[in-house]
Amino acid sequence: MMARAAPRVFIVGAGRAGRSLARAWRAAHVDVTHVRRRGGAWRRLSRSTVVIVAVRDAELPATLRELRAAPLAAGAVILHTSGALDPHAGLAPLRRAGHPAGTFHPIVPLAHPTRAARRLRGAWIGIDGDPGARRAARALAAALGARVLVIPAGDRALYHAAAVFAANFPVVLAAVAERLMRRSGIDPRTARAVVYTLLRATVENLAGANPARALTGPAARGDRASIARHIAALKGERPVADAYRALSRLAGQLVSPAR
Repeated sequence: MMARAAPRVFIVGAGRAGRSLARAWRAAHVDVTHVRRRGGAWRRLSRSTVVIVAVRDAELPATLRELRAAPLAAGAVILHTSGALDPHAGLAPLRRAGHPAGTFHPIVPLAHPTRAARRLRGAWIGIDGDPGARRAARALAAALGARVLVIPAGDRALYHAAAVFAANFPVVLAAVAERLMRRSGIDPRTARAVVYTLLRATVENLAGANPARALTGPAARGDRASIARHIAALKGERPVADAYRALSRLAGQLVSPAR
């Protein structure tokens, strides 16, 4: 059987996802052209077998329209990196022109492109789309040392909301925790170090246990008195107090079967 040719990847996107993927694939010796702006530098597009559209969700429809008029190679695969959107209408003309299309969504926080190769190794990539698009996505994920999951066809928004809970909200909670520690009188450097150490230990606990068993603190113990004191201490910060109440209720529901 003849070996499949190595992909030639063309990335459109100036954000962290585009820069991270470009760096990671180059580190894996994949042939990559990275174009940071729409509307220019399409020179190598006609030689590329896979086009990665790594733009903000709001820019995705316009970028797909631009690709329809661009010099795409025959049969080139189009993959977008959005986890939230499934742009059927925007991809339909490209599919009719013979371009398999789908999703290549890195389920990993790509905050620092310089660390992308390490972050993506062992991470998960959400994929969907036409058979040819899935084959290309699997090959590109394998080049990164990443794992693949097929995005369910049902509720894409629910899938993406889950990723937001896991990747985005811990950062918000860490910022709140750090600020409250500073307000209590702890110096900023120590506050950050303490919060980071807590988060790291929590993730390590969670990796080896059911979430109900990994949870510690007042809600896990059923300590209503401590929870009430915390809410009273937060009376000057209504959004934070509301979040504390809501998360404490969820924590109580999580551990109630395990007690």
